[in-house]
Parts: sequence; C-alpha cells; structure tokens
Amino acid sequence: MFVAVDDTDSMKGNCTTFLATEIIREFRDLDLIGNPRLVRLNPATPWKTRGNGALVMRFGRGEGEPRYIGEMGGKVFCYDSCMDYEPDPMEMRDRIIPLIERRHEDDADPGLLISSVRPDPSFYRRGVTTIMDRADIDREIERIGGTTFQIGNGRGLIGCTCGMAWIPGDSTFELLSYRPESRWGTKRVFDPLTIRDVEHGYPTTFNSWEDREQKVAMVPATPCPVMYGLRGDSEEDLIEASAKISTEPIERWMVFLTNQGTDDHIIRDPESLIPNQSYSIRGTVSSCARHIAGGHVFIDLDTRFGTLECGAYEPSKEFRYAVGWLSPGDEVEVLGELREEPRTLNIEKIHVISVAEERRKVSNPVCPGCSRTMKSVGRGQGYRCKRCGTSAYEPVTEPVTRWIVPGWYEPPTAARRHLSKPLKRMGLEQPVEFVNSRSR
Repeated sequence: MFVAVDDTDSMKGNCTTFLATEIIREFRDLDLIGNPRLVRLNPATPWKTRGNGALVMRFGRGEGEPRYIGEMGGKVFCYDSCMDYEPDPMEMRDRIIPLIERRHEDDADPGLLISSVRPDPSFYRRGVTTIMDRADIDREIERIGGTTFQIGNGRGLIGCTCGMAWIPGDSTFELLSYRPESRWGTKRVFDPLTIRDVEHGYPTTFNSWEDREQKVAMVPATPCPVMYGLRGDSEEDLIEASAKISTEPIERWMVFLTNQGTDDHIIRDPESLIPNQSYSIRGTVSSCARHIAGGHVFIDLDTRFGTLECGAYEPSKEFRYAVGWLSPGDEVEVLGELREEPRTLNIEKIHVISVAEERRKVSNPVCPGCSRTMKSVGRGQGYRCKRCGTSAYEPVTEPVTRWIVPGWYEPPTAARRHLSKPLKRMGLEQPVEFVNSRSR
C-alpha cells in the first residue's frame, strides 16, 4: 500500500520528511517496502514553502533480505520486494491523521493519499515541470480508488498524486538526520571540517561543501527538525560517511530515495515558453552584460522564441562572473526557471558552446605606399594617408583574450536548486575557477 503526504511542512519549522519518519514509526507492525521517497516537484511553483517535496512510502509484508536504512529508537530496515498482502487503507488513514494534525500549522494545506494503485506516471512529469490543476488530480485519485485526507484547501493532494506517480529513472539518495525536539529552533552545533572531509573522501556525495568559499552547504538555517541532509549516489557511502560527521546528538536518521540532482524539472525542446516552468534554451548572446543594483547580472539571448532576458542573481556569487564575461555572438545553452514578471529566465546552469572572437584597436592603419600612419577621416568614415591619398576602412587590431571559454558553469553549492544536476553528477568540471573575479 502506497502512502503519500505533502504540504505538511511550514515556514515556522515543520518538515514533511520528519512526518514521514513518524509515519514509519507508527507502522512498525508492517514492513517498509523500499526506501521512503522524497520527490521534489516544480521548483517554480509560486506557493511552495521550501523545496516543494512530496513524501511517498510503501507498506506491506516484505520478502527477501531486509536492508538497513536508518535509526529511530533502533535500526530501521526496508525490503526490496513484498508479498501480495495489502493493509486496509481506511485503518491506515485513521492512524496517520493524528500525526498530521499534531504537527499542522495554519500556513500549510496538507494532503494524504493512500492507494494500492499508483497514479499514471505522466502525473509525475506534469507535476515536476508544470503547475497542476486540482480537478485533474481529483479525477486521477478517483480512477485509482485512492483514500484521502486534507486540511484547508488540500493543495497537498496535488503533490501526493504526482509524487506517488514517480518511477525512478535517474535518482539519488539523501540521508537526513534529525535533532531532538528540545533543540528545534536553537543554533545547530557541528564541526564543518568533518563535512569537508566527507565531501572530499566520498566522491559519490555532492552538494555538501563549497571548496571555493570553504562553507558547509548541507546544514539548513531554518528552525526545522533537520540537522543535515547528506546527498549522494550511493546509499552505502552515505551511511558510512555520516558516521564521520561530528554534530550535536542525533535523535534519528533515515535514507530517502530522491529525484534530487537529476534536472527532471527541465523542459527540453519546448514548443513555447510558459512562466513558472524551467527550460533548456539555446541561443546567441545579443547584448553585453548589464550589472544592476544588488549585484545581479543580465544578458539578452536571441532564441527561436525571440529575445529572452536571462539573469544571474547575487546569491549565485562568482557564477555571475561567467555570465558577465559573455559577449555578443557567443553561443550558449541556458537552463533555468522562467519568471512571469519580469519575464526573465533565472539561470541555474549555463553551457558555453562557443565564444566569438573579440578584437581591439591597436593603431590606425599604415599606408602601404609611404609607411606612414593614416589619419581618421571622421567617425565611421575610415582612414586616409595625407601624403598618398590612400584609403582604408579598418584599423589595425589584435585578438582580445576572453576570460570565458567553452564548457559548463554552475553556481556555488549553496545557491543550487534541489533538482539541479550538479556538474559532478554529469562527470564534468568547470573549465574556469573564479578567484577575485579572475580566472586561473
């Protein structure tokens, strides 16, 4: 039986992943089938709280060898296969509702969906790339015979349906650790150098540490129950590596299967551009970079959809240098979210395909007859030798060294979206490092 919850977190501190661990503890009389799933949906949804993530679990009677995936007052195991047995959905609903109500905040609209049948996979694709209509969701829930519960407008049922529809293709793991409730809202205590050592020592991890700024990127600043979220491609490495991270006491931890770091939210080869969706767009830079107050940088891109303004914002730090170094004629591919107002594509990653040659004037041209330097006739009218009368239209120029070179560029770790695929997972590195606005 699949169980999905969404929109149970809050800007005041609640966390849907923590609720998932509470549900798993409630159903210790059942087996957990597979890892609990943290499914991030459209990051451009205007009303999301933080990461727009739905949580999906499956319960039943497991078969085969159990797999160790967490600690919560004892070891937590899951099974990769199960028997035909399905628990009663109404009984499960009645046991979960008090858990949702206990942690509910007024600024959330939780949803709960329980079903032995998963929604059509197309709902995941729509949920991770577009803004979904509640009417479509209700029809799909009715089709699969789902059992539901909601508070407020029940917007969370949209996330429940789309998250439950996810069939992992490219996927990653996140080991989430949680603080004792007595410490929620207090300053987190941890040794950042142990996180640095884990990032360096376990190549399968990602988005934990930022070398350029020597900063931790996996510890939240919100008052939520999470101590840290360690992400990677290997579940075994995460469990081993987490034991080497020095923090305040941890009350529980769990390894989630996720779609984080996959670029699943990116629409490629779109037919049109719709705001509040994320795209991969190829085009030619048609303007010099514009730097505005606040440290934001913008360029214009000529695309098959017309001219598109693209921006890199202050939180992306040195990534803005790469955008600022672009010049008219450069061929690029930009990935990011299209805002509605102003209509700007927020760049999450950029692929510089080719760079145009830039030249600068060295001198006026030299007369081939007398070897004297020609004089300018006037702005835009070329040059003439006063002695010979010889004319030329172009000055003597030389190539300008371009700081930007072809390759992929991304913001520092702390400025990346949950769903954005880091270059590390693409087997790539930035061709230029940034040090005080210069390359090395």
